[in-house]
Amino acid sequence: MGGQACVFYGAAQFSKDIDFLILAGEANFAGLRAALADLDALRIAVPPFAPEHLARGHAVHYRCRADGVEGLRIDLMTRLRDLPAFGALWRRRATIRDEEGEVFDLLSVPDLVQAKKTQREKDWIAIGALVEGHYHAMHTEPTQERIIFWLKESRTPERLVALVSDFGEEAGRLQGTRHLLAHAIAGDLPALRAALDAEARAEQEKDRAYWEPLKRELEAFRRAERRTAE
Repeated sequence: MGGQACVFYGAAQFSKDIDFLILAGEANFAGLRAALADLDALRIAVPPFAPEHLARGHAVHYRCRADGVEGLRIDLMTRLRDLPAFGALWRRRATIRDEEGEVFDLLSVPDLVQAKKTQREKDWIAIGALVEGHYHAMHTEPTQERIIFWLKESRTPERLVALVSDFGEEAGRLQGTRHLLAHAIAGDLPALRAALDAEARAEQEKDRAYWEPLKRELEAFRRAERRTAE
């Protein structure tokens, strides 16, 4: 659901860790614990692994120590900000099979784009690459769902101007929810660039507000672990 998914989609060249979104449930957690044991994975940060912490939106972080995966970091979550529950995301997933027949289930590009709307500037670069890659792969088959996705999520001013020209009816309908499309329709690139930047800043502020109470909880977890260690 993170950088490795971006690598699969061609929107990144490298990622230092693997982020997994998992289905919450006792049977699944038991399988997860067994897999982490096989990887000799050590928890490296708060919070501790507990369903209630995952349900709150926290990630649990591990570092692998088994042969062949030494140093690999794994981050686990069961919910993502502004995205539906696991079942809906699973139904929309993309499945990729490599040359050895290994199967990888990824967040769909639209869901991955939403998941990447974080405070980190590098994630906004990835969003732009994801949408551009999706457009280049699918533009010869422009379904309504794809057109709406491109118009709602494209981060490239020139692309947006071309999209509103090609899909004027859809752009007109979406102006009420993505106001910057008016600048694209007018061909005003400077205003469009400024509006795209403001849009990203607003989403980053939403992400800060979402994580603020969770950060306070993490600090409480750290204090509790320090007291236990003493």
